[in-house]
Amino acid sequence: MRFILPLLFSLFAFTASAQPLGGPTLAARAWLLLDQSTGQVLVANEPDTRIEPASLTKLMTAYVTFSALKAGTIALDQQVPVSEAAWRQVGSRMFIEPRKPVTVEELIRGMIVQSGNDACVALAELVAGSEEAFAQLMNREAQRLGMHNSNFTNSTGLPDEQLYTTVADLGVLASAIVRDFPEFYALYSEKEYTYNDIRQPNRNRLLWLDGTVDGMKTGHTSSAGYCLVASAQRGPRRLISVVVGTDSDTIRAQESLKLLNYGFQFFDTVQLYSAGQAVSQFRVWKGKAKEIPVGFTADFVMSLPKDQKDKVTATLTSQQPLIAPVQRGQQVGSMTLALDGRTLGEYPVLALQDVPVAGFFGRLWDALVMWFRKL
Repeated sequence: MRFILPLLFSLFAFTASAQPLGGPTLAARAWLLLDQSTGQVLVANEPDTRIEPASLTKLMTAYVTFSALKAGTIALDQQVPVSEAAWRQVGSRMFIEPRKPVTVEELIRGMIVQSGNDACVALAELVAGSEEAFAQLMNREAQRLGMHNSNFTNSTGLPDEQLYTTVADLGVLASAIVRDFPEFYALYSEKEYTYNDIRQPNRNRLLWLDGTVDGMKTGHTSSAGYCLVASAQRGPRRLISVVVGTDSDTIRAQESLKLLNYGFQFFDTVQLYSAGQAVSQFRVWKGKAKEIPVGFTADFVMSLPKDQKDKVTATLTSQQPLIAPVQRGQQVGSMTLALDGRTLGEYPVLALQDVPVAGFFGRLWDALVMWFRKL
């Protein structure tokens, strides 16, 4: 059974061809813009192309470390021994030293603000015993989060042929940090950190260029180029941008800000349906009620292009025959969304109340009606 309904909601990822005004073109290898509250990808270029993450790897190092803190296996004030391997790390460092006390909290700031490779290795060894074992935890978390095009081999992002990800997976990871660890996310907005009498600024230039940007992480190697995952909140809306493979620190900041501005300017986030609001009634067979209200059990908040909302149509399909008992929250149909005749996606529609089984005669009558309908 199918129904054509007016605009309801949209969960689709906008492709470049569906962008208002065509979407921005960036001086970068790949990019993506994500709406944090809805999970929608608003614009992307080469989202699933394998890339070298460089120090963006440290987002996963942080996620695993935050998970250990939340689980209580490590503590912020815990003293961490500095191994020879951590101390001798190359590249960016926070300059920890063997036999000098350092806490987990200091190491986290060294990892996030100063992008210290030494801090990452020290945390990896604390959490998992070795960096190799920590990489296994990183990959386990990546799979759990749905980052199926990523593989981690170290905690720092130093080049390795088997270390790779995609901008789509990085968007998932950044969003998960904001969602799962709000108590730690504020660290990404710190503009500088001093350890061992060495003051180092945060490499994320957007923290100075735009007051709405409050994170997240830069990355750079000669092969990866200059990369940046940035997050900005303006009013109730938070957008996350991922830009990789630019030619300079300045360009990665400029292009990231261009992408964020585009999302805030050309998209609106709107609540299209409330939790429990019925979008239709479906026929129920052999139940105490003949019909059941259907819709969604949580509010639907969507990002939609400002000039395309009225162009989206929805087709509602009921699973028939729908036979009692039916439980609230059970999928009873689906919604197919389209824009200008192009299918955008299909999404589950749920029962909004229980329908218990009818008595003997009610079931018998519906069975007869269903039998005659098949003739």
